[in-house]
Amino acid sequence: MGREASCTARVGTPQATESADVAALLESTHVVLRGALKRKWAIAALQNLRVEGEALLFDVDGEAVALALGEKEAGKWLAKLQAPPPTLAAKLGVSADNPALLIGPTVGTLDPALAEALSHGLTGNVKVARMLVAVISKPGELERMADFHATMLCKTVWVVHQKGRDAYPSDGEIRMELRSRGYVDNKTTAVSDTLTATRYVRK
Repeated sequence: MGREASCTARVGTPQATESADVAALLESTHVVLRGALKRKWAIAALQNLRVEGEALLFDVDGEAVALALGEKEAGKWLAKLQAPPPTLAAKLGVSADNPALLIGPTVGTLDPALAEALSHGLTGNVKVARMLVAVISKPGELERMADFHATMLCKTVWVVHQKGRDAYPSDGEIRMELRSRGYVDNKTTAVSDTLTATRYVRK
């Protein structure tokens, strides 16, 4: 969501309330307070969201929270917090008008979340594909994918791979290989609990 503001935050219960100047961040899945008061709340856990005067108010984890953002900014935060999260298809930019060509997986079946995201935006025609979506589970697949994408007209490829320290190839290995081939990475999104996707664009 990408909003940040310096404001006064009031956090607590009727028995004990803290107030301090903070940096408040509205991230894609969390609201974060930094500074004299430190908190991190999942957006999904926020309750009773509302604006009163110049403050954004909500209840979470047994605490009442007031962020004095100013009337205009508080309204913008409220609108973003109440908006439904974008679908994975929207994050990937895949649609019937912006179709993707899929390669992989070579092990197992396609992740259900990814299958759903691609269900209305896949093409088997290399010439009309606006992007390549590549599911990578082995280092050798990365090189073959890059060689294949070099033959395509589209410049964008989403590399989907395992999350975590034990992922092989790792995010760093994928980035090093593709940057050496003239790609720039400019967006990352979670696919599921186990998979992540990074968008690379060929210069």
